[in-house]
Amino acid sequence: MRKNAILSLLPVALMLTGILAGRAFRTDSPEQKLLMAEKAIAQLYVDSVDENKMVEDAIRGMLEKLDPHSAYSTPEETRELNEPLQGNFSGIGITFNMSSDTLYVIQTVSGGPSERVGILAGDRIIAVNDTAIAGVKMKNSDVMKRLRGPKGTDVDVTVLRIAAPAEVDTIDFTITRADIPIYSVDAAYLVDASTGYIRINRFAAETAKEVRDAIRRLKKEGMKQLILDLTDNGGGYLQASTQLLGELLPEGSLAVYTEGLNSPRYDATAQPEGKTPLFADGRLVVMVNQYSASASEITSGAVQDHDRGVVVGRRSFGKGLVQRPLPLPDGSMIRLTVAHYYTPTGRDIQKPYSKGDEDAYRRDIEERFNHGELMHEDSIRRNDSTVYRTLRLKRPVYGGGGITPDAFVPLDTMEYTKYYRNVMAKGLINRYAIGYVDANRKEIRRRFKTDDAFVKGFEVTPDMLEALRAMADKEGVEFDREQFERSAPLFGMVIKGLIGRDIYDNATYFKVFNSHDPIFRRAYEIINSQDYTTLLSPPLPSNEE
Repeated sequence: MRKNAILSLLPVALMLTGILAGRAFRTDSPEQKLLMAEKAIAQLYVDSVDENKMVEDAIRGMLEKLDPHSAYSTPEETRELNEPLQGNFSGIGITFNMSSDTLYVIQTVSGGPSERVGILAGDRIIAVNDTAIAGVKMKNSDVMKRLRGPKGTDVDVTVLRIAAPAEVDTIDFTITRADIPIYSVDAAYLVDASTGYIRINRFAAETAKEVRDAIRRLKKEGMKQLILDLTDNGGGYLQASTQLLGELLPEGSLAVYTEGLNSPRYDATAQPEGKTPLFADGRLVVMVNQYSASASEITSGAVQDHDRGVVVGRRSFGKGLVQRPLPLPDGSMIRLTVAHYYTPTGRDIQKPYSKGDEDAYRRDIEERFNHGELMHEDSIRRNDSTVYRTLRLKRPVYGGGGITPDAFVPLDTMEYTKYYRNVMAKGLINRYAIGYVDANRKEIRRRFKTDDAFVKGFEVTPDMLEALRAMADKEGVEFDREQFERSAPLFGMVIKGLIGRDIYDNATYFKVFNSHDPIFRRAYEIINSQDYTTLLSPPLPSNEE
């Protein structure tokens, strides 16, 4: 029986050998082995197989065994990954929300295609190219596929406009798609007469230019010191962070360097010789948290290592692996880790990981929470062997994963109750805010001519919170009076911020949010007090002989 089985496999082996004839492989090469296995499955397996998917699964499987950040993406996934970093896409130029089964226009891009044809904030898009979308459960990605398309192409939309409770119009528009910028600066404004605030959501192709423009404008308005908000910023392009650092560090400062077995050492100077940085002087505070990663850590780490400013918040994510994009002919892509990057003092930003154990890596933030690190500074796990000294003041800074801030701010868990999380999970706060703006847009605009007036004067009333609670009751969210009252300030802040964003602009949300955010409040306290000088002082001399 064994002899017959071996004989029956001989034609298969000969067939595979014929398939591979003329290929530039050694007979015992891994490439040949992989190709023979793929062809055997594709041509001999009992059932039909999707050959493309099988190859993709094999690529994913190989990469998963390497490290947590080497990955494969399909052509569609690659486009979705690259688009936010490239700085623009082609579409109709609106910010929207899907609330239940209705698409609400939150804002139109200034000068964009939708604004030019007359679409307004508050409009509901009910049909696209004669296909109804109102009343149909759709994901944001599905909506974007319908509205986006090649530059210069037209899309027909039908809009429902409510001018007043008794005035409802249906209007048809033809919109010609155009390039729409994707901004990485969410907000840039003066907190007081001399303190600027800039929030960056990602490090993209245009980030440095956006920040330069913001710094120039804020300096004209009187900025002397700057709070740079990198909380929840997952990173992006390495070059974007070094370009940004070029405006913050002294001329020619080292921003980062990389090392890898198959990648040359790369020293990135922050600014070309002879070019004057825009903000190399003046107090600087950088905000980070546990979701600040990659380019955010390069930026905050370099600021800390050069003693250029104070880092405030919680230990950052710990992504210090450099991926090289390897495009494939069909538009898919492999992002392969080729190096580690290090801060100017030599700290490896990457947190520890076990190859092939991606689940444990993804659970790291949860483990930090369970361990108490997010709430208590003395719970941060530090390794004495990873202590480094800053370049100018010789202050101790820590490696071993992420950037440990100079000033720790605990996570406030009191307001984030289970009831609050359940209401958020159903999207009810957003739905309530949209409904409130629909009914009160003109009145709010009449009462508050500017967003600063809105931030100072608008209040979320107890009746508004009760209306949100009633909405949650209808959606089956189990009510808890104690948790509702504990979360009331948080509910109020989010509602006010969303209303302000919908009526004014994105920066309004952060003006409201920052008044409530412990990391911002601590950053603002430090930048305006002696604490800044204390934190940026050389360590006291040791008493040891």
